[in-house]
Amino acid sequence: MTDKQTGKSFPKNFLWGASVAAHQVEGDNHNQWSVWELENAKSLAAQSQYHYHDLASWEYSEKQATNPDNYISGAASGHYDAFEKDFEILKHLNMNAFRFSVEWSRIEPKEGSWDAAAIEHYKRYITELKKRDIEPIVTLFHFTLPVWFAEMGGFEKRANVQYFTRFAEKIISELGINVRMIITINEPEVYAFESYYLGHWPPNVSSKRKLRTIFNNLAYAHNQTAKVIHGLNRRYKVSIAKNSNYFYAGDDALLSRKTTDIMQHFQDDYLLKKVVKNCDFIGMNYYFSQRVYGYRIHNPDEKLSDLGWDLSPANIQQALERLHDKYDLPILITENGLADSRDEHRQWWITQTIMGMQKAMEHGVKLEGYLHWSLLDNFEWDKGKWPRFGLIAVDYDTMKRTPRPSAIWFAKVIKKLRSETK
Repeated sequence: MTDKQTGKSFPKNFLWGASVAAHQVEGDNHNQWSVWELENAKSLAAQSQYHYHDLASWEYSEKQATNPDNYISGAASGHYDAFEKDFEILKHLNMNAFRFSVEWSRIEPKEGSWDAAAIEHYKRYITELKKRDIEPIVTLFHFTLPVWFAEMGGFEKRANVQYFTRFAEKIISELGINVRMIITINEPEVYAFESYYLGHWPPNVSSKRKLRTIFNNLAYAHNQTAKVIHGLNRRYKVSIAKNSNYFYAGDDALLSRKTTDIMQHFQDDYLLKKVVKNCDFIGMNYYFSQRVYGYRIHNPDEKLSDLGWDLSPANIQQALERLHDKYDLPILITENGLADSRDEHRQWWITQTIMGMQKAMEHGVKLEGYLHWSLLDNFEWDKGKWPRFGLIAVDYDTMKRTPRPSAIWFAKVIKKLRSETK
């Protein structure tokens, strides 16, 4: 980035970092998702050509996408054992923040039975981050559940929320004052929609009634958990991580504008209004925007990720400004990135994103930090390992980590921006 592009200075305490999720990188987890993988790997591989053959990335992802092993997380990225090595990578990238999730199924593998070794692992994990002056940002639920909790109905039953709040109280009490920022639930609307409406994720339900139930119960779970965490110590800053697509009308037609408003409401406000009173900030995940004509989405598609997502990184400015104007809370960008195995667009994406962040800050947005998704190539849920989101490439056979050119460039940008802080 040039001096002209860097624009507004970032605050001295601004967080520059990356994000991961336990099941996607740790390896050897046993939860409701790992059980589901084994049951569905062959069918996911068989369906891959139908779902992805028209993507530009298919020619170099076909071999992996059609292999059932791709859909079994297994050792994933080996992060559970290699976390210190990965934290050294964070330091070399000049990052001062890292978001991760604590795997509930490790902490409480059986109902009411706490695993002391797993708790000690995450305590050491955070200690090693702090040693390197890296701010730990912990997530409590990132799509995976202990098998025993899933068998009880998971979040389908409001009465089950007590088990989640109990887990939250236990692990936050154990982690103590080394943690400051806590995400209770990652993308509750995505989990609800994929698992209980589209039926793509476990438990593969397609029900509008259950979709509403899950939405409401996850909002309730956040509110109850935030109260428990604040009861432990008011210094904790708590939020959810909200997937926030930005919707905009492609023309001036009344139908386009009204449809945009409705879509944006259900994307963001339907859930946020239920939880915002128990949020100290807003965690925002931004991956794409949606251009609306009439009652349909029709995106520019000038540049696409390997997953076929329209790439409009600069629109993060509008997404940030909208959330700030409506809810008047600080915002932490908890995820932002793209699947780009050949590293063709990531540098451009990050440049456009930073410029959009600066413009939003100039318009009054209080921005706490930026966390790129992801530090490492990871297991991308029902798509498996072929989508490559990592700043760091992972060879899944050897677990060798290799910084992509965009990561080396981004490290220089972070160093420059941190040196210019006011």
